[in-house]
Amino acid sequence: MALEKLTGHCFDNHSFSVSYILDEEAGRDGGGRPQVPRGASKMGTGSREQEFGQPGAMGGPQGPRQRQQELPLRILVPTQFVGAIIGKEGLTIKNITKQTQSKVDIHRKENAGATEKAITIHSSKEGCSQACRMILELMEKEANDTKIVEEVPLKILAHNSLVGRLIGKEGRNLKKIEQDTGTKITISALQDLTIYNQERTITVRGGVEECCNAEVEIMKKLREAHENDVASLNQQTNMMSGLNMSALGIFSSGLSVLPPTSGLRGSLSTPANYSPLLGPSSVMGGLYGVPSSGALSLQQATAEQEVVYLFIPTPAVGALIGKKGQHIKELAHFAGASIKIAAPDSPDEPERMVIITGPPEAQFKAQGRIYGKLKEENFFTAKEEVKLEAHIKVPSTAAGRVIGKGGKTVNELQNLTSAEVIVPRDQTPDENDEVFVKIIGHFFASQTAQRKIREIVQQVRQQERKHQQMVPTSTQPSK
Repeated sequence: MALEKLTGHCFDNHSFSVSYILDEEAGRDGGGRPQVPRGASKMGTGSREQEFGQPGAMGGPQGPRQRQQELPLRILVPTQFVGAIIGKEGLTIKNITKQTQSKVDIHRKENAGATEKAITIHSSKEGCSQACRMILELMEKEANDTKIVEEVPLKILAHNSLVGRLIGKEGRNLKKIEQDTGTKITISALQDLTIYNQERTITVRGGVEECCNAEVEIMKKLREAHENDVASLNQQTNMMSGLNMSALGIFSSGLSVLPPTSGLRGSLSTPANYSPLLGPSSVMGGLYGVPSSGALSLQQATAEQEVVYLFIPTPAVGALIGKKGQHIKELAHFAGASIKIAAPDSPDEPERMVIITGPPEAQFKAQGRIYGKLKEENFFTAKEEVKLEAHIKVPSTAAGRVIGKGGKTVNELQNLTSAEVIVPRDQTPDENDEVFVKIIGHFFASQTAQRKIREIVQQVRQQERKHQQMVPTSTQPSK
């Protein structure tokens, strides 16, 4: 009752957050074992990694309120320091978790032979920072005692979809953190990502105090971005039930609820059939992506290629292309799609057309990243939704079906997806007997509308093929 009444209680403009810590000694003194509040249970050791923590530590999965959407602090540490961090019989790490009221997962057994291991810290913001400081101090002492390495930088793992907002427009956020904390910060390259590993490494160099100050500022930016994504995601997930978003790496919202396994560089990996939005699900027609070797997967090579014409603000073209075309090349490689920017019809065109060619999930990835890039580069305000216009071509014979009798189908599409769907009636079909359908809306709305329209087109094509197969049979003369 105390937990429920105190949590969220306001005092002097501050809100209480209350966590439960089991006191074994108190139970013995009273002759009985203390009852654990609902939702706050003792944690055992995971089968794939070592867990150390205070039951119900704030932000941990077993706390009095299951706050799965909180962003944990994930760091990489040199493998040779893991033993020192755990300590004899686990005493060192238990001391850290007790002092910081945190739960710490050391992914020690994953990725055998890796030079670095991931550590996930679940706690309050202050608890995460305090645990991080204690771990850094331990590593520095170990490094000085053993002379194994000269420098032990802080390495923070962050989902790629959050990193752009950490960096800020023209790197301003990162530069400010460096200046304010006296550190040097670098971030791993985008091409190091794979469809199974969507985390980038943020390396902070400086003294322990400086690195700890930088950690506070870095995590502040990452948490803000994460919370914005979660809020946006909660509004839109109901519309996406027909899509598989497994391991696409566009959104960060599933990070804190994913199983704590390790992938490349000892970081979090995502099972191929795990969707951060929908939970475990079957992979829709295989996972389309470009492996790190650059070779196309079999599924992608055989999947139907779709073309989407996406319109972006003209000032955003430079940000999308990147220095010497690096960003658009990396985006195309990651998504497994062809991405081209059409030349403007006139110098003062307010929008430019981006032509994206690829199978369905490559389309999803490429378009998602473009929407995200526009948000990251502040072409839209923090509270403003990114709404873009997309065009897709459909056979002229299917245009009527998209509209429906009296506009019924197109109205239902708009109600279902929250996107504006327009089928211009006075179009002249092109050489392939196709016409444009315009879709205007935020990312989820546009994606849902695109998929629904393509479903209608597929139904029309199937009916046409069936009709063609029946025609020769019905016209054969009887003998």
